[in-house]
Amino acid sequence: MDRTERFYRIDQLLGDQVCVSFEAIQEALGVSRATLRRDMQYLRDRLNAPIVYDRLGGGYRFAKDEARPTQASGPKYELPGLWFNASEIYALLMMQQLLNTVQPGLLGPHIAPLQSRLSALLGSQQNRPEDIEDRIRIVHTGQRAPEPANFELIASALLKRLRLKVQHWHRGRDETTVREISPQRLVFYRGNWYLDAWCHLRKDLRSFAVETLSDVALLDKPAKEVAAKALDGRVQNGYGIFGGDRTQWAQLRFTPARARWVASEQWHPDQRGCVLPDGSYQLDVPYSIETELVMDVLRHMPEVEVLGPPALRVKVRAKLKAALAAHKD
Repeated sequence: MDRTERFYRIDQLLGDQVCVSFEAIQEALGVSRATLRRDMQYLRDRLNAPIVYDRLGGGYRFAKDEARPTQASGPKYELPGLWFNASEIYALLMMQQLLNTVQPGLLGPHIAPLQSRLSALLGSQQNRPEDIEDRIRIVHTGQRAPEPANFELIASALLKRLRLKVQHWHRGRDETTVREISPQRLVFYRGNWYLDAWCHLRKDLRSFAVETLSDVALLDKPAKEVAAKALDGRVQNGYGIFGGDRTQWAQLRFTPARARWVASEQWHPDQRGCVLPDGSYQLDVPYSIETELVMDVLRHMPEVEVLGPPALRVKVRAKLKAALAAHKD
């Protein structure tokens, strides 16, 4: 544990018990005697902690003001605010936001204690939970909310291992098909929910945007099981949410100006990147279906060039030509 965590642990130990031996504190913290001495000295000298040694008790305790026995004596004692690293604060605020978006009344009695615990974690002696929520925001763009009743049925079938009958709307072709599917996994990706499922119509794994599923009905049929390893390999090897069996590598070269941003980004866990002699940045990422990759490449235009494979380069060029045609004067 780091130094701030140790300060909070010492405060808790001395606050919970009348008198605590040096050895007991050392064991609880898992530090050397020298480190504990420095921590205790810092708490006394810099943070005004009223820590005293009790000879009769054979340990340490907080001194009490006899006139005000419930308050520590001496100058005001306050621990430094407990803070979080980037991933921790993101996780806590994400949990809060997800709980806030649950259908009102559906899980109210169960969510309230969770909300209280999250608020307690986010708060400290120097920071109120509401201050942190006001000052730090996680903003999602392009969110598409699924129908709550459909989501509930999908989650139920997923956990009960039952099949679903659904109508799936294909946005690209603007057509709807009736499917029987075996849910395998729900994924929250870029602010939206997706369902990885075995499609009995296509006899293959598919990833469905949950909001494109309607007329959801639970079937009294056991779901087809797909091994987790096979599922991961099929839907997660390539770039983005769209998976496939055949994985290719995209080679992208970013200008020196854009490289200052992209070089620190993770597009895929297996990506390969290097800074070239002229300051540009080459990023190689695996992909199976190019749909989402093309969208992200276009987002960086004109600061990126697709080096390969040729089919991906052709696809991006076609999109650019279509965009230019739509914006002719």
